[in-house]
Amino acid sequence: MTAPANPSARTTPTTPGETLHPPVIAWFDEHARDLPWRHPEAGPWGVMVSEFMLQQTPVNRVLPVYEQWLARWPRPADLAKEAPGEAVRAWGRLGYPRRALRLHGAAVAITERHGGDVPTDHAQLLALPGIGEYTAAAVASFAYGQRHAVLDTNVRRVLARAVTGVQYPPNATTAAERKLARALLPDDEGTASRWAAASMELGALVCTAKNETCHRCPIAVQCAWRLAGKPDHDGPPRRGQTYAGTDRQVRGKLLAVLREAVTPIPQAELDDVWDEPVQRARALDGLVADGLVEPLPDGLYRLPLT
Repeated sequence: MTAPANPSARTTPTTPGETLHPPVIAWFDEHARDLPWRHPEAGPWGVMVSEFMLQQTPVNRVLPVYEQWLARWPRPADLAKEAPGEAVRAWGRLGYPRRALRLHGAAVAITERHGGDVPTDHAQLLALPGIGEYTAAAVASFAYGQRHAVLDTNVRRVLARAVTGVQYPPNATTAAERKLARALLPDDEGTASRWAAASMELGALVCTAKNETCHRCPIAVQCAWRLAGKPDHDGPPRRGQTYAGTDRQVRGKLLAVLREAVTPIPQAELDDVWDEPVQRARALDGLVADGLVEPLPDGLYRLPLT
């Protein structure tokens, strides 16, 4: 007769997180890029600056601006002393320059409320001007090693494919994605922080939006999307990143002139940057409304001083 199975020898069912964490973190330990904001000397402020700059901007464009920024403003108080227009000027051509104003506002608040030190508490981070759920979670996790679900585009794509079995996540982060990300968090704070960085790097380098390299992926054998035969995306159309001819391009050209100027610029010099007057005026009005440009008497413009 066959002996009855030994109950103690049965394998305990594992959660998706328990099977995903070890290979992804091991891959990260071997393949993570050597980026300055990952060095201990970057500190929480360096991490915060990188998170502002990396939103919608690739690493290769961020690196030179990041290094110049930290050399000039190594602490929040150093930036807080400057006019907000200097932050816009130093932002250069990273795009979405309102991020520069928000980072300046956060530096002022950190200086006034927290003695110049980036707060460790997630709620205090979230209360800073210009900081949303993602940035607060990222700074708490990457700077302080805390346990938070850090959901950027790369992480959302990894989870969509590996766990949900679809090619792309929704256009906007959903409650279901947040619930899944929280469920997948390792219990240990240090491991959770490492998982956040590792899953983000996997999405940036391997599980990319286009031309994913599954043969390099440490979790390809358990990826739900790959195992399903990589079905094509059947959700709402994915948003494109058009730029040429848009108001955003015009705004960038206007700001480029103002960044180079050491004195206020007359309207006529701004008129030269774009031929279409209605679009040019709309773009300039938008910059003023956003606080990125300050209008002065006699038709002059400058970057904001307050």
